[in-house]
Amino acid sequence: MGKIIVNMSLTLDGVIQAPGRPDEDTRGGFAHGGWALPYFDPMMFNPPADGKMPDLLFGRRTYEDFYQVWPNRNDGNPFTEVLNNSQKYVASTSLPEPLPWMNSTLLNSDVPAAVARLKQQSDNNLVILGSGALIQSLLPHNLIDEFVLSIHPLILGTGHRLFPDGSPFAALKLVDTKVASTGVVIATYHPTEPIS
Repeated sequence: MGKIIVNMSLTLDGVIQAPGRPDEDTRGGFAHGGWALPYFDPMMFNPPADGKMPDLLFGRRTYEDFYQVWPNRNDGNPFTEVLNNSQKYVASTSLPEPLPWMNSTLLNSDVPAAVARLKQQSDNNLVILGSGALIQSLLPHNLIDEFVLSIHPLILGTGHRLFPDGSPFAALKLVDTKVASTGVVIATYHPTEPIS
């Protein structure tokens, strides 16, 4: 059985919106897109020690955004090969099949139940990149095994947050920390009790 791992960049005030580029997600008039770029450090890209690539789990918005960028990149970025070649599962009730990006499978019904089945049936870990709404839908079902949070030394004061008001209660245990040369703290947490 694989683990479900959230891998997320966020600010000190919990903002996850548009870390990658200015036009990534301007919902709500968000004007700070691309905030994570100045803080990148190569140590933040850690391929699995066993060389086994995880499967990826996306919500619709993140999947569509990644598809616009990654399949056509030829600049040697280490993420390109991982993103293109990994199996991708996409939670959406509005996307039509077939999905356009290679190795993509649509989860278009009861997403928590579908994710629970994937977790039981897979030997691979399932990594969630972005996809805040998807994470919120999985939290009450206690499906997330690990949070790897790259906490950037920024306070934006606005934007969509990883844990907005009304999120379920969760107690987490810190199991690992690393600090990038740019001041990003990479903190890994495991739930210590069922989320309620």
